[in-house]
Amino acid sequence: MEKFKELGLEGEILKGIEDLGFEVPSPVQEKVIPVILGEENDLVALAQTGTGKTAAFGLPLLQKLDTSLNAIQVLILSPTRELCMQIGKDLQNYAKYRSDIRVACVYGGADIRKQIRELDRGVHVLVATPGRLCDLIKREAVKIEQVRAVVLDEADEMLNMGFKEDLNFILDETPAERNTYLFSATMPREVERIAKNYLRNPQEISTGKKNQGADTVTHEYYQVLARDCYETLHRVIDCAPDMYAIIFTRTKMDAREIARKLQKDGIDCDALHGDLSQAQRDDVMDRFRAKRLKVLVATDVAARGLDVDNLTHVINYNLPEDVESYTHRSGRTGRAGREGISVAIINSKEKGKLRRIENILKKKFQYKEVPGGEEVCRAQLSYYADKILMTEPKETLDKYRHELFEKFEELSKEELIQKMMSYEFGKLLKKYASVADLNLSDEERHDGGRREKRRGERKNEESVTFTTFSVNVGKEDGFTPRDLMTIINENAPRKGLEIGSIRIFGNNTKFEVDVRGINGFMSCFRNVSFNGLPFTLSEVKDRYNRSDRGGERRSSTANNKWRSANRRSDGSSRGRFGEKKKGIESGGRSRKKR
Repeated sequence: MEKFKELGLEGEILKGIEDLGFEVPSPVQEKVIPVILGEENDLVALAQTGTGKTAAFGLPLLQKLDTSLNAIQVLILSPTRELCMQIGKDLQNYAKYRSDIRVACVYGGADIRKQIRELDRGVHVLVATPGRLCDLIKREAVKIEQVRAVVLDEADEMLNMGFKEDLNFILDETPAERNTYLFSATMPREVERIAKNYLRNPQEISTGKKNQGADTVTHEYYQVLARDCYETLHRVIDCAPDMYAIIFTRTKMDAREIARKLQKDGIDCDALHGDLSQAQRDDVMDRFRAKRLKVLVATDVAARGLDVDNLTHVINYNLPEDVESYTHRSGRTGRAGREGISVAIINSKEKGKLRRIENILKKKFQYKEVPGGEEVCRAQLSYYADKILMTEPKETLDKYRHELFEKFEELSKEELIQKMMSYEFGKLLKKYASVADLNLSDEERHDGGRREKRRGERKNEESVTFTTFSVNVGKEDGFTPRDLMTIINENAPRKGLEIGSIRIFGNNTKFEVDVRGINGFMSCFRNVSFNGLPFTLSEVKDRYNRSDRGGERRSSTANNKWRSANRRSDGSSRGRFGEKKKGIESGGRSRKKR
């Protein structure tokens, strides 16, 4: 504890952190604690989550409190309920031997009347989310005119979540002579603007390079065909039996579907997204923190403010649109000096985005080959063997030992091991006995997806006859061609199914399917839903016959986002399921009836 003592901490605060096992200050604690104890400067600290920054600002601020003054003296703003609660819990642990210090947390999703009653009893340190604090200020239920220090924790995340106006309002309500301490993992322009407008001659501290992430994280990527992304994910997870990871997806629908498929494939996981109630969210997070879940599938928005220790991996199932989001994702592993791995699963069209992230982060991503069946099986068997070797014999089993010896006495050691492995891994070994090689050739990896596109064009040159189907969701339900493609991808009885035009109306959608793939097609969608609506599929009896030959490719003028993989001269659009990134346009010209 001498190192903490040298930084200026003393008395009961030192005793409290000694009980918590603190020994040597982290780099951010070593730099921040003396600044806050010195009282002179405001502070801008560039620090990743998991570097010990809560203790960096919490310990000196607790020590400086004047508990004879029954008023809020320290205000800490954080982006989410989870982080707010975690900071409050940490502060109470630090102040274990300071019973005169009162800490309160206020956040949305909880009974505001109960929070107001707690504030009325008197609080020295208030930890709050911006939205709930604004509500309390407008109700005149909280008084912050005697605040001496404001902490903006994860400032970039608060701005990403749309709290800019709330932060401006709150900071304008606090005394001008206060100290302000801003902590952020990245430093986008909006964070710099907050610092410029509300901090006075701040001292700048960094425990890493601007927008570059932690040095303890290794960055890897797998490049495969779009249709092989899920199978690649599954193999990567199976090849790391001790994985404890968050998988990031772009949409909540992707999060739900990937979690559902992983569960179906026997992996302990669940999804975290915006459609969950607070109780459901808490249940998922409780199971994940207790490691009853191996994997959490989440969107960026749903995962904001999560504080989970010891993650071995972060997996980017979809690359984010900006580098700051990637930095936040990857920063959830490799914390507190531990090693971590950030994985990106990309198709050829995302190679450029990956290179841009590399250039800004100034970090080289290591290309990895997708594990084959033999590699997955070796990893699983080795992990199982290691667990057996590390297992301590239980004395309570002694009375059964003789009976077991009798059962196994005729088996040799090799036979016993073989039977144990076959019993434990029979399904796994069968599954991976003859799996396809998902790795692309060097030429395919470097041609920007053109080869994959040409494959599709060659297949589209043959004559195709379509049948029209109708489904009971449309524009009014927020249904898009991408949603339709994803749903069929997950449920269609065969891969590589040719799809014709998609026409989305107010409350229904019509789309065409290659007649060669319609056997068993409708029965596969009986238990499917979209945003809680049962997915009712029916065949349109007044069907059209469109027998097409491949023609020239033209880009869409109506909707570039859903540009088709192969736009024909007749105005129709077609895509191939099993390749999620292939866009499809709505619309299409009328056809002759069959």
